[in-house]
Amino acid sequence: MKRTVLKFGGTSVANLERIARVADIVAARQAEAGGLAVVVSAMSGTTNQLVDWARGAAGEDLRGEAFDDEYDVVVASGEQVTSGLLALALRRRGLKARSWLGWQLALKTDDAHGKARIMGFEGEDFVRSVDSGEIAVVAGFQGVDDYGRVSTLGRGGSDTSAVAVAAALKADLCDIYTDVDGVYTTDPRIVAKARRLEKISYEEMLELASLGAKVLQTRSVELAMNHRVPVRVLSSFEGAVPAPGAGTLVCDEDQIVEKQVVSGVAYSRDEAKFTLIGVEDHPGVAAVIFGELADAGVNVDMIVQASAKSEGRQNIVFTAPDRDAPHARQVLEKAREKIGYENLLVARDVAKVSVIGVGMRSHAGVAKTMFEALSAKGINIQVISTSEIKISVLIDASYTELAVRALHTAYGLDAD
Repeated sequence: MKRTVLKFGGTSVANLERIARVADIVAARQAEAGGLAVVVSAMSGTTNQLVDWARGAAGEDLRGEAFDDEYDVVVASGEQVTSGLLALALRRRGLKARSWLGWQLALKTDDAHGKARIMGFEGEDFVRSVDSGEIAVVAGFQGVDDYGRVSTLGRGGSDTSAVAVAAALKADLCDIYTDVDGVYTTDPRIVAKARRLEKISYEEMLELASLGAKVLQTRSVELAMNHRVPVRVLSSFEGAVPAPGAGTLVCDEDQIVEKQVVSGVAYSRDEAKFTLIGVEDHPGVAAVIFGELADAGVNVDMIVQASAKSEGRQNIVFTAPDRDAPHARQVLEKAREKIGYENLLVARDVAKVSVIGVGMRSHAGVAKTMFEALSAKGINIQVISTSEIKISVLIDASYTELAVRALHTAYGLDAD
């Protein structure tokens, strides 16, 4: 039997009028789908309100992290409301539908509340329900841990829920409906000539998502790649039934006939640069630095090590999310004697700009093009990081839009 999963984000279900619009889309799609599951987010703005309430009740500063099992009980309720409302709207249209919560699905997670990871799926009753022709309306963003407690998957977790449901159903397709009509070569708000991509590989999408593109959550792409779930990004504000060629299909690389050397340009302003000056140069010092940060829950990205002016010492530069900058500074200052550095500098007015493309594997000169394009605009590069299919540079934040436009043009991505 053909099975399809549809996912609708917060803007698509922001109010009753939009939920009615989603119900019309689902009704139209049921005609082409043998079995249909619909995953929904909370109504736009709801999760933020619930988070504030949870943190306020817990006596935590609103900037703190009050993640525990009761926090998840509160913030998961937004998706519960949306799933019930959509099921009611579908029944009003004469369709057979019911809502499913994470614990009813038996979508098992670990117990890292507020940012749980999916460990498995045990919902045989759910699969039978979908195959019977009943439309399953799933509350995204949530699961259940081994202790039977509600867990949540972190921001953007409904994307991950949708892919997990698609993997469990062995669905033919997982359609992610958003407020944009696909994945673009870069942010259309910055580059008017940005083009919608018809197809993009899992690896490219994973890099784009992790490097600042907001279309799909990183963990959802990782899950889709691991389970080979075809994912299509569509707009919920266009026709009820997608036209041929609509949206962007995230798929295996070998399904893409014409591969661009560079498929997209991404950027992130949520960056902070840390410079440890005069670090003692001996084996194990890097392990101490990044071990302390890891234990404190700080994710580190770009890392550069170079000799310092003082003999027997080195300078270490790395980046971390800007939101973690105050916490990371405290960790490093507390461990100063243990690490053995002379000075610590933190710059928060930086941005990361990246070019991504599977074609880099077989083409030379990609880095040369990037560096020449930035040089021509007078943009200084502070840090460089590379992988097999991406090059990232750290620059002054004030040059972000200029850099994105210059690179988009340099790699021939501008639309005609």
